[in-house]
Amino acid sequence: MTESYTTIIIDDEQPARNLVAAYLKKWAQINVVAQCSNGFEALKAIRDHQPQLLFLDVQMPKITGLELLEVLDTPVHVIFTTAYDQYALKAFELNAVDYLLKPFTEKRFGDAITKVIQKIKTGEAGNSPVAESIQTEMQEHLERIVVKKGNKLEVIGIDDVTYLEAQEDYVMIHTANGHFLKSKTMKFFEDHLPSNQFIRIHRSYIVNVDKIERLEPYDKDTYMAILNKDQKLKVSRTGYKKLRQQMNF
Repeated sequence: MTESYTTIIIDDEQPARNLVAAYLKKWAQINVVAQCSNGFEALKAIRDHQPQLLFLDVQMPKITGLELLEVLDTPVHVIFTTAYDQYALKAFELNAVDYLLKPFTEKRFGDAITKVIQKIKTGEAGNSPVAESIQTEMQEHLERIVVKKGNKLEVIGIDDVTYLEAQEDYVMIHTANGHFLKSKTMKFFEDHLPSNQFIRIHRSYIVNVDKIERLEPYDKDTYMAILNKDQKLKVSRTGYKKLRQQMNF
């Protein structure tokens, strides 16, 4: 009996989804359990079906394919299907199964399917967490942050971020509407948030300087950044120097 493998097709363009589904008709062992037009639909479908394989477009409205991969809890094999070639090299370096540049032929598609079936058969782990490294290479400044809250996705504009706090292997993102845990490093945010707006004031904090009301002395050579009556952040000596330069104290 031939083993079957579950997959979800994720692309905002119906013709692109139709093409992948049509090519898959020759691969009876690949079972399409859902088709999704955006990342919000895809997250629910992935949670419901736990697929082994994703056909994933990179550039989509609402959230990108890379942002979707960031919030997945379990590894999954990924074949990118996209019209943009600038992510290809990094995707291969990060062990993505394949990268199909639109328009791709049925033969090229078949090569990708052969490759992924071999990976699954040999028990090779999926590779969902490719997104951070690709973004590190391709995106100079973040304009938004995608997080998962329960079973839902939230898109946070960086202007809505009050500060970020180190939480062991995670970062807690604080906003006026709540706080959200993100599986990233403080170094990533320090490198990719706009440096004229976000400053690492302490090893545990990166603050949106637009949210600081004032600075107050705390003890010798240290200060507190007062954001409001409930939020006060300790500022290190190095952080204070950065703030003075940025805010012209």
